[in-house]
Amino acid sequence: MLSLLLASAGLWGGSRLTWFAEFRDAGVRGMVLYTETGAQRAGSLVPLALLALAGMAGMIATGGWARRILGVILGVAGLAACWVAIDGVRFSGADGLPVAQMLIARVLALLGGILLIIGGLAGIKGAKVMPRLGARYSAPGAKRVARDPDVELWEALSDGEDPTAGR
Repeated sequence: MLSLLLASAGLWGGSRLTWFAEFRDAGVRGMVLYTETGAQRAGSLVPLALLALAGMAGMIATGGWARRILGVILGVAGLAACWVAIDGVRFSGADGLPVAQMLIARVLALLGGILLIIGGLAGIKGAKVMPRLGARYSAPGAKRVARDPDVELWEALSDGEDPTAGR
């Protein structure tokens, strides 16, 4: 789950930094620096970051086959994020261009994609062993062993039974 949270942060952070920069002729003003952020240059970064957050919630809420399918979707999304991060990388730079920031942005997006793949694979591998939300209510017909009489009364109420009947 932590890998999905970090993937989301990496993809979102990479989308906020400069991905493209060049000097352009602005007529009277001369040459000006033109920049584009990751969100402008690669519009899929923010939706992929949101998918990682939603995937984290989905991993918590689901189990079994649904968690495996979600893991495959997150793995494919991680591959897409990695592709977006390395697509169009050019290492030629001129003086005055924010090359370090462009490189950091791409690396952040690449790490986010790798973490998204890891989170998807962890969901596939641990689909049966990881706890899921609402697992307590997944088998309402099964009897539970209560340690405390008060807990037993509350669980009987949760099952829709009258705990005072027959006493």
